[in-house]
Amino acid sequence: MNKPQKKSTNMKNKPVSMKKVIISKPQKASPIKTEVKKITPSNPSSSSGFDLVKKSNAKDIIAISIDGSLKDLSFLVPSDISDESLKFISKSSIEGLDIIRHSSAHLMAAAIEKIYPETKFAIGPSIENGFYYDIDLDKKISEFDFGKIEEEMKKLVDADVKFIKKIISKKQALTLFKKNPYKIDIIQNLPSDAEISIYEIGNYIDLCCGPHVPSTRYLKYFKLTKVSGAYWKGDQKNKQLQRIYGTAWDSKAALDNWFVFLQECEKRDHKKICKVMDLCHWEPEYAPGAAFWHPNGWFVWQSLVGWLRDIKFRNGYVEGHTPRVMNRVLWETSGHWAHYGEHNYGGKTQDQMQFAVKPMNCPGGILIYNSSPKSYRDLPIRLAEFGEVNRFEASGSLNGLLRCREFTQDDAHVWCTEEQLEAEIINMHDMFYKQVYNVIGFKDENIRIVLSLRPENRIPNREHIWDASEKYLENVLQKKQLKYTLAPGEGAFYGPKLEYSFKDAVGRWWQIGTIQLDMNLPERFNMTYVGSDGKKHTPCMLHAACFGSLDRFLGMYIETIEGKFPLWFNPVHACIINVNSESSPFCEKVYQKLKEAGLRVKIDLENKTVQQKVAIYSQARIPYLLTIGKNEEKTNSVSIKIFGSSSSSPIVMKIDEFIKKVQAKIDKKDIDFNL
Repeated sequence: MNKPQKKSTNMKNKPVSMKKVIISKPQKASPIKTEVKKITPSNPSSSSGFDLVKKSNAKDIIAISIDGSLKDLSFLVPSDISDESLKFISKSSIEGLDIIRHSSAHLMAAAIEKIYPETKFAIGPSIENGFYYDIDLDKKISEFDFGKIEEEMKKLVDADVKFIKKIISKKQALTLFKKNPYKIDIIQNLPSDAEISIYEIGNYIDLCCGPHVPSTRYLKYFKLTKVSGAYWKGDQKNKQLQRIYGTAWDSKAALDNWFVFLQECEKRDHKKICKVMDLCHWEPEYAPGAAFWHPNGWFVWQSLVGWLRDIKFRNGYVEGHTPRVMNRVLWETSGHWAHYGEHNYGGKTQDQMQFAVKPMNCPGGILIYNSSPKSYRDLPIRLAEFGEVNRFEASGSLNGLLRCREFTQDDAHVWCTEEQLEAEIINMHDMFYKQVYNVIGFKDENIRIVLSLRPENRIPNREHIWDASEKYLENVLQKKQLKYTLAPGEGAFYGPKLEYSFKDAVGRWWQIGTIQLDMNLPERFNMTYVGSDGKKHTPCMLHAACFGSLDRFLGMYIETIEGKFPLWFNPVHACIINVNSESSPFCEKVYQKLKEAGLRVKIDLENKTVQQKVAIYSQARIPYLLTIGKNEEKTNSVSIKIFGSSSSSPIVMKIDEFIKKVQAKIDKKDIDFNL
């Protein structure tokens, strides 16, 4: 079971987390008397970051890090700081690019304020590969306005305006930003004795923790990309603001490469591919965030589900199914409602009972376990469910199959003894890798594993449970000699998890499966089994989803393979094209023969040129286009154009040989179309 998706500002990739900074409205300096405090260490012999960079002769440095804390180059560093504690941040590093993008958000806001002085600014963080700023402005900003804003940004860059940091009190901040309700909202939620940092770029003032580049000349390589709507604090009850996005890089080459990358992503957009392959479509007016599956797409869907069902059966799983609508108390007991309540659909019935459309499958599976007494001899119990769930996502974040309100999880829950736990985790991992990911084309070197540890917002007073749970997962990774990275704070609220991500053909990382270790929910639901000692014990629980959301996986997979589905679950294997009307009777015979052999085939005998038909069905990504004319009829053969082949010359092959080769590729689950 996966937790509800985080709201994302990146529609193509996995959700990105906002930097924990306060960024804000460029209000022109108010005539208040404010005593500015300089940030100076107590050691009088301190040197600034600028001084240290100059002494070291380091190049392209835009910030420093002291014991992991990022600082502006103007920061005064104590003379006794150790070499281990101090780190220079180059503009091309991950941290450096983040600072460039954060600073570019301020740069854009300063330009917007110059053009539209009445603008009120909300927040403007850096995000993956770029930045955005939410603004409150009566004028509707469109992409036609980007040129004017960018021109003003370039003027500030050419002027080499310094980023100046100052510290003020909460009272002074409230006065300074008194005309901006969004800044006031942020400031009022700070402690009364808070020292608040602001940054100036000329006349522009922003509420922000920083750090930033030393001056605007470091921000040459940027581009505004799009504009959308966004509610203040993500709450639809609040005013909708305009969110202006941009991207920023450390060099012109990097910026140019980014747009080449975007073009490649656009070519792979699953929504476009779904349309030309006739897989599914969306109806935002009638069912926002839910796909309408056409026969081609439903065939792919059912083939994938059937394949996974068979794999799970062979690995000792049984399958169940639980209701879509259940009493809300289930998710209150589990804790999901408190943690993700804003994602849930629900309401009261006439008898005043509170129900919810299930946002996850776990509580239903637990009720199946609890429906009868269990003995240690019954364990492990491996229960699979292809469960359809609903979670509310903001309309602005919906993105085809990648971010939905209705989707299906290939869920599984395993209950076992503590002694069985390690073996069950290993079995799950091996099933994911060897029987699923590798088969559909994900190579081991393109899969990475993240061990996500206890989050801040977790089930409390259970630290010994968290310690044991995290240790179990780490022991498995080490025993299997698997490479992994740690993600502190990214676990589920009830337990740590292993996250599996894969890298696609253009270098994007997508999260797919998860294995979550849960020693908390079994106690919350009073789950027990009778042990060999005759006493009642609480089972351990594992949540496992090989693909997570099947919808999201298909969206990612379509973009990865550009719709080139392996033959064994491709909705159409071949299309027969006649050269002229005289060839049509033989085309019909070939069509029937291929269908009788179990191939999924189309036929097009319309009065169009061969070139026109080839163009249509190539766009639809049909693996084999079989052209038949007089020569093919005489030799009982077909002329084959293979989708994706670099060869301009078709392959001529006997019909029986073609059938035999395609059937062999289907049986072997080959992922390419080469014959």
